[in-house]
Order: sequence, then C-alpha cells, then structure tokens
Amino acid sequence: MKLWGGRFESGPSEVFERFSGSLHFDQRLIDADCRGSQAFARALQQVGILNAHECTTLVDAFEEIRTEAREPAFFEGASDEDVHTLVIRKLKERAGAVADKIHTGRSRNDQVSLDLRLWLRDEIDACLDVLWELLASLVRMAQHYPDAIVPGYTHTRRAQPVLWAHYLLAYFEMFARDRQRLIETRGRVNVMPLGSAALAGSGFPIDRDSIAKELGFESITTNSMDVSGDRDFALDFLHAASMTMLHLSRLAEDWILYSGEEYGWLDLGDGVTSGSSIMPQKKNPDSLELIRGKCGGVFGDYTALFLTMKGLPMTYNRDMQEDKPRIFDAADQLRGSLEMARAVIDSTRLNPAGPAAAVQESWAVATDFADSLARNGMPFHQAHSLVGKLVLESVKSGKRPSDWTAEELAAFAPEFNAGMARLLSPLEGMKTRELPGGTGPAAVARALSEAEARLQHWKR
Repeated sequence: MKLWGGRFESGPSEVFERFSGSLHFDQRLIDADCRGSQAFARALQQVGILNAHECTTLVDAFEEIRTEAREPAFFEGASDEDVHTLVIRKLKERAGAVADKIHTGRSRNDQVSLDLRLWLRDEIDACLDVLWELLASLVRMAQHYPDAIVPGYTHTRRAQPVLWAHYLLAYFEMFARDRQRLIETRGRVNVMPLGSAALAGSGFPIDRDSIAKELGFESITTNSMDVSGDRDFALDFLHAASMTMLHLSRLAEDWILYSGEEYGWLDLGDGVTSGSSIMPQKKNPDSLELIRGKCGGVFGDYTALFLTMKGLPMTYNRDMQEDKPRIFDAADQLRGSLEMARAVIDSTRLNPAGPAAAVQESWAVATDFADSLARNGMPFHQAHSLVGKLVLESVKSGKRPSDWTAEELAAFAPEFNAGMARLLSPLEGMKTRELPGGTGPAAVARALSEAEARLQHWKR
C-alpha cells in the first residue's frame, strides 16, 4: 500500500521502488512511530476526529504492533516503502477502516521528525549511561595508582613528570565535556514537532502541548516550515558523537603505544586483545585499534549529513531521507566504542616501574631546575639557557639526572645551590605544582576527589 497515489495514473517503477525504499534502515523507528501515533490518536479524539471507541481501538492496535515488532519475524517479507507505510498496513489489519483516520492533519514530514527525535532522545540517554561508566572506570584506575609517576609528552617527546592519575583525569575532563555536549544536544532534540504537518501546520486544532507532555518533550517547535526542513538536532548529535569518538581515538592511540614492548607501561587484558594467525607470541590491541578505526566512520557520517543538508531549499526534500543511515551508524559506533573503551580500562594494569624509569633516565625534571633558578631571582630566559647547558653536558657525557651529585651541580654552575639537588627527584618538582589543575600530589588528590563527587552528582 501507499500513503499517496490518487494523483497518479500508474504506480512507481520497480527501479524507483528499490532506489527510494527505506524500510531496510528506518524499521528501527517502529517503536517511536507507534508511540507517537498513540499520542496523536488521543489528540484526534480531543478535536472530534475520533470517538472514544475508535481511539481505544487504534491505541490498542499500535500497542500490539509495538510488542510484535520486537520479534525479527515481524518484518519478514515486508516490501513497504518505509516504516510508516508498514505500520499503517499492520494497523489496518488489526483495526480495520478506522486506521485511515490516523493520518488526519499529519504529514510524514512532522511524523518523521517526531520519530527521529523520540529515538535519538532514548539513544542519547543510553550513551550517557555508558559514558558515565567510562568516567567511573577512569576514576577507579586513578585511585588504584595514586602515586605512579609517568612522563608527560609534547611532540611525542618526554617533557615533564606527571602523576598517572593526572593523566587519567585529563581524559576525564575530555569525556566530561562530551557528556555536556550530549546533554545540550538532548535539549535541542527534546522539542515536539507534531502539528507542523507538511510545512504549513496542521489544519486541525490539536493540542500540541498535551502531546508534548504525554511524550515527555520539554517544549514544542515554533515554526512549521522550520520543522519540515530541520535536521540541526541530528547534526548536533553527530557533532557530539564525533567529538566523543575523537577523544576515544586519542586514548586508544596512547594506550596502543603504552602497551607495546617499546613502552611496556600497560598490560591489556586478554579479553580485549587478540592473537596472530601466524605469530604465536603476539598479543594485539585490536579493541583499541577498532575504536581508533571507527572514529573515521563517525566523522564521515557527520560530513555526509552536513553536505546533504547544504544548499537544500526550504522546506522538506527527499534528500533528507539519508539522515537516518548516518544517525543510526554514528549512534551504533559511539555506544559500541564507549562500551569497548570502558572494558579496556577495567581490564588494564599499569606497570609503574616502566614509566618511572622513563622519567628517571630523561631530563623531564629540567623545567623544575629552571623554575627554581627563577624563584631565586634569575630571569627565566637565563635560567632556561643555563639548564639547557646542563642537559647538553649530560647528553654528551651520558649522565642521567640521578647521576649528578650536589657537589657536581655546584661545580658546573654556582647558581645550582645545594638545595636544588633535591629536584633531581621528579616528585620534588611536582610538589611545586600544587595550583588548581596542576600535577602536584595534593592538587591531583583534590581533583580526583572532585571528579568522584561530580560522578555521584551525575549518576542517573
């Protein structure tokens, strides 16, 4: 069956039917479609289009469809144009002729917008739940290794010593911003469009606020033409998903490196790694590589819908049908990647001796020396130059920071007083970085406590 056709002397060609059909991907909207239609049936009763018996008949039939659609067999053999056509066909099988009234004052344009918003709202909630679990896993790991020292890097070169917990909390902050982006996106998704019809608004005085309240929307849309051509909320979601995937990809890249033999910092759990078909010794970080790889697909989904919407004339155009594959794919990859990343964190063990040795054998403490000279009154550029000469001498002579004694430092330059030798220990320099946001042990302890408190506040 079709939801249109009186204007046409013949039906669509077979090739157009195949080319334009969307049931194979939009069938996952069926629950949202039925929920929205139940609310619309009640609204039609309020304006006298349906009587009480007809409304009950339709609402009950939609509920049967919702239940039966949870079984894959429900869709077997279906050749309908889209999920909305399928639902109407199934509705007529259950409710009879009254099913033809359900589309009164409604267009597929505002119906699709409603369905997509309902589905996306639920999906964002699910992603927020998984994201909370990932944040909690980062905090637990930081609490498990409160004293571990690792090199912080710039340009992939050892830069300054930091606490492992400080490093993990950096990702906590990234994902906390992602959480906020998803919440903000949810607010823009959670606006009820039904009643906008095709583009000019419904010709029937349905109570839009009542529908919004029944379906849990915070407000209603304010312009029917805007609704018909709007996919900003979908692009907002794809942006939030892309940013979250970007952060997941950066974490994956770090841990792929840190778990390799050249670093040896991390032991990834057997459950998140795989072997080689030919090399028996291999333990590959496939889970992290897949997260990193799926990032590109989500970026592509964002770009694809962005370009689809670019230059579309007001209002609805069939191009917009291509929004759903992009949204569904990004949502699937985002939630799957979040779940995978959480599993990796929970199963990974830090080997503190490895990164501690990397700090000790490098000159990651050089900035601490320059800062100390500056605190003693030397202009920082001069301090920077003097410490640079110390590092150069160490490189030439093959000396690590711990190989220097207080006497040798003073002999190299009298500005290196006896008290500065303590800065050869990375922990001593970190103690000078106790300002909020720094890697000082007390500052990190406070930040970790605050992160845990934020987690509890955010718990749904």
